[in-house]
Amino acid sequence: MKANKKVIESIAVVSLAIALSITAVTGNGAGAADTNNAAETQLDKNGIAGVAVVMNEYEMEAADVLDGYVFVEREDVGMVAASAEQLTTEEPEKVTMESESESVSEEEKEWQDKLMAKVDDFLYVRAKADADSEIVGKMYKGDRAVIKKEGSTWTKIASGNVKGYVKNDYCVTGEEAYKYAKKHCDTVAKVMSDGLRIRKSPSTDAEVVKAVASGEKFTVDTKADEKKGWVAVKVDSKTCYVSEEFVTVSLKTGKAVTIEEEAAALKAEEERKAEEARQAAAKSASTGGSGQTAPSGSSQGTSLAATADEETLLAALIQCEAGGCGSQCMTAVGAVVVNRVHSGSFPNSLYSVIYQSGQFGPASSGRLEARLASGVSSSARQAARAALGGSDPTGGAKYFKLASSGHAGVVIGPIVFY
Repeated sequence: MKANKKVIESIAVVSLAIALSITAVTGNGAGAADTNNAAETQLDKNGIAGVAVVMNEYEMEAADVLDGYVFVEREDVGMVAASAEQLTTEEPEKVTMESESESVSEEEKEWQDKLMAKVDDFLYVRAKADADSEIVGKMYKGDRAVIKKEGSTWTKIASGNVKGYVKNDYCVTGEEAYKYAKKHCDTVAKVMSDGLRIRKSPSTDAEVVKAVASGEKFTVDTKADEKKGWVAVKVDSKTCYVSEEFVTVSLKTGKAVTIEEEAAALKAEEERKAEEARQAAAKSASTGGSGQTAPSGSSQGTSLAATADEETLLAALIQCEAGGCGSQCMTAVGAVVVNRVHSGSFPNSLYSVIYQSGQFGPASSGRLEARLASGVSSSARQAARAALGGSDPTGGAKYFKLASSGHAGVVIGPIVFY
């Protein structure tokens, strides 16, 4: 555009010069005095044609001048165009920088959309991003989820058969989730070939400890020195080695469970333990005249609906009364409380039964409150859930005391229930 403007301005200047020349030829300019005689002679000879000749000469000179200007302007335009073309066609300078993604391992990339529950026990998964929303599942410590939509306070996740929302305050994501999993979860090596030999040391000449089938898994000894081409695994608490060519190594993470799945799992576990107790009772001798009997297994009582706080309260009491006595004994303590609530002879709520005067020592001594303040164990929580779900190894007992008291009843661990 600038070049075209220059051309137009040049043409205007030349045109003005031509006009001045014509004026000079016709006697209206300052230059007419110098050429007067020649002009008169030509007029005499040629008439009007003489003027035309003079004008033609000036026109030709003007045209030459104009061509010069136009040539210069065209040359300038060409240079500008050439420069523009050079800028548009020239390859941009290549900058070689290491991509950020290249510095991240494949395993770390795989964790970019993952989430871990950063808890000691479990984290509730809710139907909506609301603390009062329905609980649809639980993520226990070590469980992993896929992030569907991350918000500032709540994140939508999917894990196992659970889909819902978790509070961000109790979670870690991406790289932080990967680091958390490496710290808190086992690393496992899955065998990918039948007959794989596990050796005492990282060498094909080393003694073979055992041969294993495809699909078997072993815990990786992450503290062992790394040996190129080999993976250190634990076999009967001893560190052995397998060729890394025939195994896949990954972090052992869990999946969230629905409320229904957890209830079914607890029931199955109680049934298994009950069967073990029955088999043990069948092999053991009777207690004779003491009137005490061994537990015959877990019977199905009546379940009891409870809030999360009530479940925690019951778990705390169970831990105070039977912590370390085994899951069946702990469930039995919880069952006594549930049986009292249903009986009609005691208060009709968990809270009132537990804090009824003169009934449970930890409630009156302050030990129960201290346990609530310091937190309850996962085994105590599982026992509380089982009791609330209707599991009753006591067969309906409403009281218990130390078995050493000699009281008749169902003996489970160090406690007799009656």
